[in-house]
Order: sequence, then structure tokens, then C-alpha cells
Amino acid sequence: MKKILTGFLIMLFTFSLKAQDSTFTEKEIAINNFTEGTLTLPTGNKAQDLVIFVQGSGPTDRNGNSPMAKNDGIKKIAHELAENGIASYRFDKRIFKMDKYGIKEKDLRFEDFVKDVEDIITYFKNSDQFKNIIVAGHSEGSLIGMLAAKARADAFISLAGAGEPFDNIIVEQLAKQAPKLAENARAAFDEMKKEGQTSNYAPMLQSIFRESVQPYMLSWIKYDPAEEIAKLNIPVLIINGTTDVQVDTKEAEMLKKGKPDAELILIDRMNHIFRKVDSDDMLVNTKTYNEPSRPLHPELIPALTKFIKDLK
Repeated sequence: MKKILTGFLIMLFTFSLKAQDSTFTEKEIAINNFTEGTLTLPTGNKAQDLVIFVQGSGPTDRNGNSPMAKNDGIKKIAHELAENGIASYRFDKRIFKMDKYGIKEKDLRFEDFVKDVEDIITYFKNSDQFKNIIVAGHSEGSLIGMLAAKARADAFISLAGAGEPFDNIIVEQLAKQAPKLAENARAAFDEMKKEGQTSNYAPMLQSIFRESVQPYMLSWIKYDPAEEIAKLNIPVLIINGTTDVQVDTKEAEMLKKGKPDAELILIDRMNHIFRKVDSDDMLVNTKTYNEPSRPLHPELIPALTKFIKDLK
């Protein structure tokens, strides 16, 4: 009897998983040599809207994971949007193709990532499968997304995106922990902008100012997100969490100031990877970065769904 009951529970659990998975289907799509990703479609429903997710900085994959943080944030959003009848495409950044195609760090530019998103938008526009193409950029991906969305996408969503040039944010973050390093970083950034390079930086700032990464940094910091978002003539949603320890809510407010007609939503107790964190303890917050089973903040999907469904 015990074996029968155990078998029944296993069958029930398996059926439950299959029932959950039946809300969406997924397939791999390669846009070009540099861009491969996952198209998530609601099952049995011809989705009108497609969200293209643009990941944050560094080696962040299509699911929102990096070597030091496996949280499946973007993957979870994609699946839950599908449950609400919204399709999405998430992709691995070209960083993952650098070795294969012999791309050197010194040759990488911010505009390379922008072009990849532009190519994705063009691909799906040409497919004529969706009525609305929405670009949703997370963290660094917010600026990449807004540059690519200009004159191409039907709407734009900033998820924990910066509202000022990246060099200002680095200097501000350093000022909270090591004022002397902040002064050094500011001087190094200013020299880099003026001379095209810098060698006058503290050894502790090597990861930011090493020679091979300076061309990329220079191509990134020339953009002011608050100015770029103002150039978008499409509906814009700006979302930030109040317990985001990487991007402060004031950054979202700066974006809103740049585009007053954008919708701004500050989600209480949501952190950088879209989880609810009731504690103000930094360790509790960062621990969620490696908890893929932790659910998304309950207010995120309703906010995204409403904005997308309200598009004409």
C-alpha cells in the first residue's frame, strides 16, 4: 500500500510539473553568429506582444545568471509573462562568443551590444509575428535597450536602469566606501575622456581601468541615460526596487525626469534581481542572488503585464 501511495504521489508531482510547463513552449533561435536565445510563447495563444530582454553587465546569460549569481530572474519573468499571454525572447550576450570568434576585450565597444539588440528587433519585426515589440533592459541593459529601441521598438521598459553616466555611478559608489579611491577614479575618468586613455589610477581600480577595457568604458560613459531616454517617442515604463543595493531609486527618478511622460513604478522591498527582501541586512539581500527557487516579487509581473496589455 505504501509503495502504491508513493507511486501515486510521484505521478501526481510529475503531472503537476507537466501542467505547469504546458502554459508555455520554448524554442532556440539564433539571430546571427553573436546572438542565440530562447523564444518563449504562451501555449495555445497567439501572442500579440513580444518582450526582448537585455541583460545586465558582465557575463550574464539569457536567464539572468552569472558565474557568481544563479537566480534565474529573467527566466522566471519570461515564464510568468507567458502565463499572461505575453511572448518573450531572452539571449546570451556576445561576451559568450568572444573566444569562439577571437574577439579581444580591447576591441569590444558598447555599441556592439546595441547593434545586437537592433538586429533582434529587426528579426522579429520582419517575422511579422507580433503586433508590439517591447525592449526591456535590466541594469546596464537598460541603456543598451533604450539606444536600440529608438525608432525601432513599440515600447521600452527600464528594469533597475541607471539614470546618469556610468562613471558618475562608479565614483559615487566608491565615495561611500573609500573616498580617496573615489577621487582617484574621478581623475582617471576625466583623463580618459580628455586623452582617450589613462594610466593614473590606483592598483585597486585595475578591474575598472585596465588598459584592455578602457576603450569599452570610454564608449559606455559617453552616454547619459537621462538624455537618451528623452529621445524615445514610444511608451516607457521605469521600474526600480526600493531594496536594490546596486541601483538606487534615485536613478529611476532621474530617468523619469528625463522623460516626464514615462510611467515610474518603485516596487517596495524589491531588490536588483526582482525578489522581495524584507530585511535591510546586505547579506540577506545578496543571498537571494543564488536562490533560483525564490519567487519573484509579487508586484512585478502585474506591473509589467498591465503596461504591455495597455499598449495600442
